Amino acid sequence: MTLVPTAHDRGITTLTLDSPANRNALSARLVGELGDALSACAKDPSVRAVRLTHTGGTFCAGADLTSPPDPAAFVALLRGIVELPKPVVARVEGHVRAGGLGLLGACDISAAGPGASFAFTESRLGLAPAVISMPLLPRLDPRAAARYYLTGERFDAAEAARTGLITIASDDDVDDSLAPVLDGLRRASPQGLAESKRLVTATVLAAFDRDTDTLVEQSARLFASREAAEGVTAFLERRDPAWVL
Repeated sequence: MTLVPTAHDRGITTLTLDSPANRNALSARLVGELGDALSACAKDPSVRAVRLTHTGGTFCAGADLTSPPDPAAFVALLRGIVELPKPVVARVEGHVRAGGLGLLGACDISAAGPGASFAFTESRLGLAPAVISMPLLPRLDPRAAARYYLTGERFDAAEAARTGLITIASDDDVDDSLAPVLDGLRRASPQGLAESKRLVTATVLAAFDRDTDTLVEQSARLFASREAAEGVTAFLERRDPAWVL
């Protein structure tokens, strides 16, 4: 069965992250299937915009630590979202961690409900938010990025909206909050959407052009380090890593 089922309604194609066994973590297979689904949307003239959502209580738990994607493949997925000539709208009702925040950063518009929570957990594992920084740092408040990159603290949807991580923090029904957004996208012309998106993603794509090689190397080096091995092992064993004071 596919990990990314697809549905279509009045110009909006919904891609659903559906890998409950690992809380929609970014496995090599999930990254590949999501990339393929987005490529199909790019070629389909009936698709006006893409909505990215999830099953279960977690939008995305970050990298699958037992079967992580190749960093270059994950970068290609993130860049593919940014370069897609159609808007990508994220719908979040659960938790988002680490690499899952990169997906949100790559999306054009995102809305999260009151049950959502967010955290950059990489520093607690001996890692860093390397490749996801390319879509995130051009959009995030710098002071907020410094705090949450370094501490790994959790924060809620209101704080995510305040810092620029997401577009809308919904107090109630996230679908109600997204309804006028999707209606606006249906009323826009395909050319108008593509060219408008090109304007607002220019600085993000410049970050990919400038930093991809360096950050892919950093990501691979950190994942191969002894400190990361201890951090990942401790996480899987549900204990504190050796460096916790």
